[in-house]
Amino acid sequence: MQPIRYLLVSTLLLVMATAAASQPVREFSGRQSSVTAEFTVEAPWILDWRLNGDYEQMIALDVQLLNARTGIMVGRVLHTKRRGNGVKLFNEGGTYKFRVSSTLANWTLRVEQLTEEEAELYTPKQRSLVN
Repeated sequence: MQPIRYLLVSTLLLVMATAAASQPVREFSGRQSSVTAEFTVEAPWILDWRLNGDYEQMIALDVQLLNARTGIMVGRVLHTKRRGNGVKLFNEGGTYKFRVSSTLANWTLRVEQLTEEEAELYTPKQRSLVN
């Protein structure tokens, strides 16, 4: 019984330390398409996103990362037609903006600065070929 208790306490402490260590950089939210204000981050960092809407069959969200100085698209970071949330890890810092294309959706994008140790705890979601 003691080893299980030790494992639970250790896990809880690790989760609490990880949650407290990330530093919020910027948060953006909206109901329509827009280009966000610029933000500056160092690697590693995460995009924590949330999407909700009244019309489940009709919502859509597409988010592109832009170089804030040039306006050139760095890449598409999110595309979904479903309510939900998620986290995406980035290993390159810089000064960026998001171009958000939204259809009948309420969205929130939160940028958080991580430490190297925190970034190592993130593991990519395994996608199956069959849903």
